[in-house]
Amino acid sequence: MVKNKFLIINGPNLNMLGAREPEIYGRDSLKDVQNWTEEKLGLESVSIEWFQSNIEGEIVTKIQLASKDKINAVIINPGAYSHTSVAIYDALKLLNVPIIEVHLSNTHGRESFRSNKITAKASTIIMEGLGKQSYFQAVYSQVLKSDS
Repeated sequence: MVKNKFLIINGPNLNMLGAREPEIYGRDSLKDVQNWTEEKLGLESVSIEWFQSNIEGEIVTKIQLASKDKINAVIINPGAYSHTSVAIYDALKLLNVPIIEVHLSNTHGRESFRSNKITAKASTIIMEGLGKQSYFQAVYSQVLKSDS
């Protein structure tokens, strides 16, 4: 069986999920979100690599490397870099696969600066405000696409 291969990139402070503003981001850690997503998907036909960094350059390098890999899609939660990083935006433009940007919270219902997402301009789909469901829905949407 051919596996659908996905890269999920998480940006700054997402390693602090569960501890950082749980009323906004929930009480699950990033590892909890990862485990829940993989369990919900069932991994028979899906292979997921998870990556998290607080360092912009490491995220850019990971995207550059992904541009050379055979993957079905990149799912990225750039965190605060969504609003500031032209470097991540430029790296995302290297990809020839769907890019799904996810945010746990509804950024449009928060501080006004969170509404401007530089990185989203390189994305195929944006999913936000769904909590940990965002990751599942991002992968699942691409699995359905590849099955049709």
